[in-house]
Amino acid sequence: MPNEGGGKGLRFEVRACDGRARSGELRLARGVLKTPMFMPVGTYGAVKSLAPWELRDLGAGIILGNTFHLWLRPGLEVVASYGSLHSMIAWPGPILTDSGGFQVFSLGALRKVSEDGVRFRSPINGDALLLTPEESMRIQAALDSDIAMVFDECTPYWIAGAEGKRPATAAEAADSMRLSLRWARRCRDEFDRLGARRSLFGIVQGGMHASLRDESSAGLQEIGFDGYAIGGLSVGEPKDEMLAVMNHVAAGLPGGSPRYLMGVGTPEDLLDAIGAGIDMFDCVLPTRNARNGWLFTRNGDIKIRNARYRADTAPLDADCACPTCRQFSRGYLHHLQRIDEMLGARLNTLHNLHYYLELMRRARRAIEDGVYQAFARDERARRAARGVE
Repeated sequence: MPNEGGGKGLRFEVRACDGRARSGELRLARGVLKTPMFMPVGTYGAVKSLAPWELRDLGAGIILGNTFHLWLRPGLEVVASYGSLHSMIAWPGPILTDSGGFQVFSLGALRKVSEDGVRFRSPINGDALLLTPEESMRIQAALDSDIAMVFDECTPYWIAGAEGKRPATAAEAADSMRLSLRWARRCRDEFDRLGARRSLFGIVQGGMHASLRDESSAGLQEIGFDGYAIGGLSVGEPKDEMLAVMNHVAAGLPGGSPRYLMGVGTPEDLLDAIGAGIDMFDCVLPTRNARNGWLFTRNGDIKIRNARYRADTAPLDADCACPTCRQFSRGYLHHLQRIDEMLGARLNTLHNLHYYLELMRRARRAIEDGVYQAFARDERARRAARGVE
């Protein structure tokens, strides 16, 4: 059934299901998106090395911008002079902005968390700053993002102590989650007060504890959001714990709302998450790995810097239709990587994002054909057979 959501700019409809996996359509004011989908990460308003038209040509329908970093640079007054982040970066499609919570979490000891928000020193010039739920909503409104995220505290997996690091206790995870839930209520109130034609997603926290995740999910659903994200994963926990939490939380989220797994992950992670009913993904892995010469293919991953590719005249992946594979050889990509030529980073990024976006397209088709489990199993087997070379 379609979901009009609590906001004014989102409509979501599940079109097909295969087990828990589902394909659907997410309608936003700036575009219609097919799910499951992958969102390239454009932290500062740019997906590293690529122009907006290249992203469109690859099939990207939405990109992710970073509230925290755009707030600091170039600053809201600069973005405001363009009217929106979209106009500034010449991106006509939708943009999702994260709230800044994860970036503040990453500051570690440089931040101080309180009920009000988070106080920290700017990593750019040392200025004393306070980021609150209300301020996060105002920043995202100024950016005019199509999907805004609530401001939350990313519950750490590891806690530093006198005797080294240890996993966060249930009590520590509970305190963090309940603070995020109180902040979510404040975000909802400020978002509604601003009256922008955007959508707002809640973020489920609670560490590795199923009961805390359930409490967070129930509290967010009581407040009411247009979509629901799973946060606080891929922060150092073992893979089996990550998958267990992801599956548990996804099963309890509303069926009529989009579900978003934040910051995860490998192709295999995405296949598992789609099978659990997740609709939306983002991760820096394809772009970051591209710059480091780690390339994803259906037949395993390639470290193009390895000497074995020095004189290899074959395309990176003969089955791939991306611009890189259609025109350039492994040997040339190896050469560009070895000399640290920026063209190499661009060509690698084009390929990796094409791979991720094509994986989403093929997953949608498999769901619609009722063969998703077989598709996911075969995809994993093909990649595992070759591994990393």
